[in-house]
Amino acid sequence: MQVRPVKTRLFREGENLAAFIGAHIPKLKEGSVLIVTSKIVALAEKRTAVAANEKERETLIRAESTFALPTKWVWLTLKDGMAMANAGIDDSNADGKLILLPKDSYKAAKSLRTKLMREYGIANLGIVITDSRVLPLRAGIVGIALGYAGIKGLKDYRKEKDLFGRPFKFEQVSIADGLAASAVLTMGEGDESQPLAVIEGAPVEFSDRIRAGELQIAPEDDIYLPFFGKLKLPKQAKKST
Repeated sequence: MQVRPVKTRLFREGENLAAFIGAHIPKLKEGSVLIVTSKIVALAEKRTAVAANEKERETLIRAESTFALPTKWVWLTLKDGMAMANAGIDDSNADGKLILLPKDSYKAAKSLRTKLMREYGIANLGIVITDSRVLPLRAGIVGIALGYAGIKGLKDYRKEKDLFGRPFKFEQVSIADGLAASAVLTMGEGDESQPLAVIEGAPVEFSDRIRAGELQIAPEDDIYLPFFGKLKLPKQAKKST
């Protein structure tokens, strides 16, 4: 699998996203997966806001969330069935504004895929719209998929067996998140100006129909919920290696 980040000029709010992509990626091979950061999708949709103070910012976060809990560092929120900080609202690389998440990342991915397949003249194309997240008890961010089109996002091993014939009971692989993590690693989080990436040779199954929400788990079914509900936080000494 090859992952190639694409350096671009600055994307302006309200621009035509498909035209912007076409200007920076003249050709796409059959069977490619195009990675698009959610920030430029949101900018194309004019999903921006201005908050004059923290109170206005809090009001916006609550309005964008189905659940919001203030914590030591951020507002911990549920947005589009995912746990995230501040409902995904971001002020980095935003030129003084707040950038919200796309209104519907799955619908945006589907629409973009239709336009680009026609533009590039290809039949097998995957689109993944990405964002960044922190993982529980881990430092650093990784890329995740907010929405996708053209590929099956989840591989289910539960009907298969392992090397020794043991049936898998729970194992599933998030193909979409794996692609997102690989791409975001190369695209960067700072001033790299690489909001796009092209993946070739990815182990994906292309499909015109996808099941939005197949990666989501209800909070009551999440394996970490009982753990964090009972966790008593000890003071941790810093470790050195």
